[in-house]
Amino acid sequence: MVKSGGKWLFLENFGGFLFRGISSINLDDKGRLAIPTRYREELQDCCDRQMVVTVAVNEQCVGEHGCLWLYPLPEWEKLELTISKLPTLNKMAGKLRRFVIGNASECEMDGQGRLLLPEKLRKFSQMDKKIFLVGQLNKFEIWNDDAWIAKEQQWLDGGDNDGLEELGTLSF
Repeated sequence: MVKSGGKWLFLENFGGFLFRGISSINLDDKGRLAIPTRYREELQDCCDRQMVVTVAVNEQCVGEHGCLWLYPLPEWEKLELTISKLPTLNKMAGKLRRFVIGNASECEMDGQGRLLLPEKLRKFSQMDKKIFLVGQLNKFEIWNDDAWIAKEQQWLDGGDNDGLEELGTLSF
């Protein structure tokens, strides 16, 4: 099944929805974010509005300043299964489990398409009012506005070539 229009896509080979695009959103006074309308039906279909939010980590398994990850429940369960297979005595695997799994919180999108972000995660990521919801294929990233703008500038400035070799012959 493939639906076009640039909003979402389901590919059987990928095994899930592909979320893409960026939306500027405001948190309400209770710490809820309104999922953009273009994603709501797909989230209802793929996960019955059940989602999991946790801290985001970078390539060194360190918390990504100002960022959270938001997964549809079926995608989260795949990640949990993958992490559960990591060696229990591996230091980095333990760090990943404690940080990502330990900070995970289930949340349900209400009838108006809102999700309550737990206060602990809002404080960790310094989210006050303005945030960005960024589609990342099988999940969303939720960024506080200052961290997103700084990260974009960092990417534009370049200079970080870590992992460039692994991209091989990728072309656009």
